[in-house]
Amino acid sequence: MADPTLYRSIVGALQYVSLTRPDVSFSVNRVFQFMHAPTEDDWALVKRILRYLKQTQSHGLLFGRSATPFMLQAFSDANWARNGDDRKSTGGYAIYLGSNLIPLSSQKQRTIARSSTESKYKALADAVLEIGVRVSLS
Repeated sequence: MADPTLYRSIVGALQYVSLTRPDVSFSVNRVFQFMHAPTEDDWALVKRILRYLKQTQSHGLLFGRSATPFMLQAFSDANWARNGDDRKSTGGYAIYLGSNLIPLSSQKQRTIARSSTESKYKALADAVLEIGVRVSLS
C-alpha cells in the first residue's frame, strides 16, 4: 500500500472490537501481523472483516445472570504446525464461568511441537495456567 495509515488505524480499532467479538480475534491477529508493510491483499482482508462485522452486528459477548450452575469450564484446542513460515502451532482456549465467557485466547505457541498431541497438550497447559491465575486473583 502506498499509504498504510488508514490500514493501521482500522486494524488498531479492530483490536478493541475483538474484546467483545472473539469470533474475529484470530482474523484481527492475522492482519495485525502485517502492520509494518501492509499490501493490497492485506487491505482486502481488513475490508472482509469489516463486512462480516456489519452483517453480524447483533453478535457479541453478553454477561448476565446464568441459569446454569456456577461452574468453571475450560475448552482448549490447537492446530499442529499450521504456520508454514516457522512451523509453530496455534493454540487457544475458552474459559466459562457458568454461561459467561471470561478469558479467551488464540495465539502462536512459543515452541515448536513435534506432534499434534504435543501441541494440544501445550494449549491445555495454557488454559490450566490461566485458570490458576484467575483463581489466585479472586
